[in-house]
Amino acid sequence: MTLDRRSFIKILGSASGVALAGCAGAPAVSSGSAAEIMPKTKRRVVVIGGGYGGTVAAKYVRMLDSSIEVVLVERNDHFVSCPFSNLYIGGILKDLTPLTIKYDKLAANHGIKVVQAEVTAIDAAAHTVVTSKGTLKYDRLVVSPGIDFRLDEMKGYDAAAMEVMPHAWKAGPQTILLRKQLEAMHDGGTVVMSVPLSPFRCPPGPYERTSMIAHYLKHHKPKSKIIVLDANPAIASKGPLFTKGWKDNYAGIIDYRAAKKVTEVDAKTKTVLIEGIEEVKGDVVNIIPPQKAAAIAAQAGLVGEDKKWCPVNATTFESTLHKDVHVIGDSSIAGAMPKSGYSANSEAKVCAMNIVAMMNGKETSEMSGINTCYSYITEHEAVSVAAVYAVKEGKIIAVPNSGGVSPGDFSAAKMEAIYAHSWLKNILTEMST
Repeated sequence: MTLDRRSFIKILGSASGVALAGCAGAPAVSSGSAAEIMPKTKRRVVVIGGGYGGTVAAKYVRMLDSSIEVVLVERNDHFVSCPFSNLYIGGILKDLTPLTIKYDKLAANHGIKVVQAEVTAIDAAAHTVVTSKGTLKYDRLVVSPGIDFRLDEMKGYDAAAMEVMPHAWKAGPQTILLRKQLEAMHDGGTVVMSVPLSPFRCPPGPYERTSMIAHYLKHHKPKSKIIVLDANPAIASKGPLFTKGWKDNYAGIIDYRAAKKVTEVDAKTKTVLIEGIEEVKGDVVNIIPPQKAAAIAAQAGLVGEDKKWCPVNATTFESTLHKDVHVIGDSSIAGAMPKSGYSANSEAKVCAMNIVAMMNGKETSEMSGINTCYSYITEHEAVSVAAVYAVKEGKIIAVPNSGGVSPGDFSAAKMEAIYAHSWLKNILTEMST
């Protein structure tokens, strides 16, 4: 079906609630290595990345204008959500199945063509995406590739070290590895976790992970503890709530140390070095490295002068460096909006609406975005932060008095844990159907 503008705006303001049926059409999963995978015969939008941003951008372009062909390129045949993966690490979820989606229904319901391939290059001048299976021409391109790590800033942390000191900041095998290490650790062992300087994917994520690891230790390794080495001077997102939650539930288990930047690791001895001076050793070491836009964004010349993130137009998310290329999600510089799954979802809808408008010669609409983020403190208690965003003087700002955090007395914590589960179910359904 084609979505009218009024209905779209209503959906944009909702909490990613109900997944809508889309255009009829079977999925087309590409194979082969021809120079051009599928010749372009009509207007086309190519979307790179099948995560929180890419799936929704692809879906909403088709819903808003079914005459536009949409091709979604993703290296994997499935997606595993980073949100809620900490609950698996903490022993609350049995496996990653509730966090995993595939793309067959999204493709079938909306006529999206899905290409499972690695994107190796983007030629913005030629309007071409080069993949491991061939090339794709586009009229407009949406890049939603997520993050990569700034490994040059952490001596000794490389691909081999990740198998000893997992980051688990890209959900999947690394997540499973970290949980297995916790399970294998002796009771009385020490977990060490590093937190990079912000900005990074999911600002409250390291502190929720701290809670979930402490939860696991409390119930399975009660003589153990976790040391958190935070490069930031304090917990920026929901700090007082985390502090209270830890005091009430994990006294003696969590040793939180602010302004402790890890600059070097030794995977053989499972030792980290703080600012080249102080050594901390653990039995399990979880390194969350400093982050940047995914490599393909840098290769395509979409990264700004900071050499980390992609500058975009605040209304359309079109790159300020390359015409007809839009960057959404964690890789983009989205002003006050955090790098979160819900931000990516919101950005994708605004981006899709304005792409369709521009392709049809219509005026673009001002950005209006939402973010809600839930963080678990215990198995049955969660806290949240929410905000509404708008564009002012060319920049995305948080609308004053538009959001807030959970009550400081935890009076809503059990209910918010229930809300969080509903949030996950709804947003993954929207992405996959």
